[in-house]
Amino acid sequence: MSERAAPFYCPYCGDEDLRPSEAETGGGKGAPWECAACNRAFRLSFLGLLARGLAPGSPAGGGAPGSGSGEGAQGPEGGVTR
Repeated sequence: MSERAAPFYCPYCGDEDLRPSEAETGGGKGAPWECAACNRAFRLSFLGLLARGLAPGSPAGGGAPGSGSGEGAQGPEGGVTR
């Protein structure tokens, strides 16, 4: 994995004109970036993996299967069950 991952857009204004900042980076504090459109600076850092991980059968790993309220859940034929 690379030391610095590049963001695709500014988290404040959504513009894509981003540049690495010249500011000093302390170890583990994230990479500083500057947005030329809104003139803001921000840092990105990786916090870690979630303890729950990906649940089997879950498309996005949003929890254990069947843990939802059931509202809007799809049935075996793709229809909505209640």
